[in-house]
Amino acid sequence: MARQDKPVKVVLTLENCMIPQERLENTPSQIDGLSTADEMDVRVLACEMIQHAGILLRLPQVAMASAQVLFQRFFYGKSLVKHSFEHKAMACLFLAAKTEECPRRLRDVINVFHHIKQFKAGSGAMPLTVLNSTVH
Repeated sequence: MARQDKPVKVVLTLENCMIPQERLENTPSQIDGLSTADEMDVRVLACEMIQHAGILLRLPQVAMASAQVLFQRFFYGKSLVKHSFEHKAMACLFLAAKTEECPRRLRDVINVFHHIKQFKAGSGAMPLTVLNSTVH
């Protein structure tokens, strides 16, 4: 027999869709000992990586912006000290591309981030190796 619960009313306004000020001031990363300046540097770096990867994947700007918002919101609830920002940036871009209806293969997203990481390190282009097998 189906339950006859009242429908839940969802109200979305500018007051409740933003992150509260107290969460902005005392982030999990700061609680774990990361300085505010270092946290900001990592957040900017990750957003630049998302933007660069989105361009290489030929994604629309709205998908890249959505990925950056997902990334920022995730790390206002979790610590940059305990989670790899590169992995989360990849996941955010993959998810945002799907939600904005311009999906890319996970393999392509991983390869593009690997390419960006190699380029920033100044090393030559080498295929990604996973569990002793080369991924192209």
